Amino acid sequence: MQNLVTVFGGSGFIGAQAVRQLAKAGWRIRVAVRNPAKAYAMRLHGDVGQIDIVQANIRNEPSLRRALDGASAAVNLVGILRETGRQGFQALQAMGPHNVAAAARAEGVSRLVQMSAIGADANSPSKYAKTKAEGEAAVRQFYPEAVIIRPSIVFGPEDEFFNRFAAMAQISPFLPLIGGGQSRLQPVFVGDVGKALAHAVVAPEAAGQTYELGGPAAFTFRQLMEMLLAEIGKRRILAPIPWPVASLLGSAGDAANTLAGFIGASLPTPVTADQVLLLKIDNVVSGAHPGLTDLGITPTTLEAVLPSYLYRYRKGGQYADQEDREFAAI
Repeated sequence: MQNLVTVFGGSGFIGAQAVRQLAKAGWRIRVAVRNPAKAYAMRLHGDVGQIDIVQANIRNEPSLRRALDGASAAVNLVGILRETGRQGFQALQAMGPHNVAAAARAEGVSRLVQMSAIGADANSPSKYAKTKAEGEAAVRQFYPEAVIIRPSIVFGPEDEFFNRFAAMAQISPFLPLIGGGQSRLQPVFVGDVGKALAHAVVAPEAAGQTYELGGPAAFTFRQLMEMLLAEIGKRRILAPIPWPVASLLGSAGDAANTLAGFIGASLPTPVTADQVLLLKIDNVVSGAHPGLTDLGITPTTLEAVLPSYLYRYRKGGQYADQEDREFAAI
C-alpha cells in the first residue's frame, strides 16, 4: 500500500516524535506495539484515521508479517537502556532487528530504517553497544540500503537521563560522577531525532547511510550534572566515583533491575554495570558519518529545552523565581 509506514516501538519516547513527524509529512502510519491498549493516545498525533495501532511482538514472526502487510516502509525503534526480566539486549537489539528485517523483506517493504546508537561496536565489552552493532549487521544482511540512525543520549520531556538524575536529586544529598565525570556526551533533542527518522524514510540520498546524531555541543558528565542542578535549583554534592567503585554500584543496579523484573515495578537505580562500561568511552559524533545538518535539520540546544520540563523538579515548579534558586554544586 502506497504511503503506509509501519513503526515498531512507535509509542515510546522517540517513537511518538517520529510518528508525529511522519503524520505531518502525510504518511499513513501503523504503530506496532506489544500492548495496543496502552498506545491509544498515539492516534492524536495525526488526522482522523491516519494512524492505526496494531499488536506485534518482534519475537513473533506472524505478528511482524501482519504489521508489515501492505507497508512500503518500516521503522524499527525497539530497544532498551537496561535489562529487566525477559527484556534483554540480545533478544531485543540483536535478534529483534533481524526478525523485523526478515519479515519486511518477505512482505516486500522497500525502505527500512533501524534505530541504533553512537558507540555501536561488535567488539565492545558493553552488551548494549555490542547488540546494537549486531542489530545493524542483521538489518544490512537483508537491506544493504537500510538507513541506520545512531543518536547520542536523547533528551526531552520523557527522557531517562535528565529525569532520572533530577529525581535522584530530590532525595539524595549527592549525585555520582561515574569515573570522575569526565566522559563526554553530545545530547540530541528528541524532536530532532524524530525529524531525522521521518526524513530517512523518504530521502533517496539516505539509502544505505549511517547517520550519527548529536546536539550542537558536547559536555562532560560533570557539566551536565552542574547544568541540571542549576536548572532545578538544588545544592547537591557531585561525588567522583572511581571506575572500580562504579562497577560495584552498577552491579547493585543490575540486582535492582532483576528484582524489578520479578515484582513488575521500577526501582530507582543511578547506573547499571553495562552503563558503566559505556561511560568509559565518549559518546559523541565521530565525524565519519553524516549527521543532522546533512538531513537539513538545525540541532536544538540543550539550554533551550531543559527548562521546559525540568521545572517540575524545582521548589515552586514552573512558578519558581530564577533568582530564588539555591544552586551550588560542591
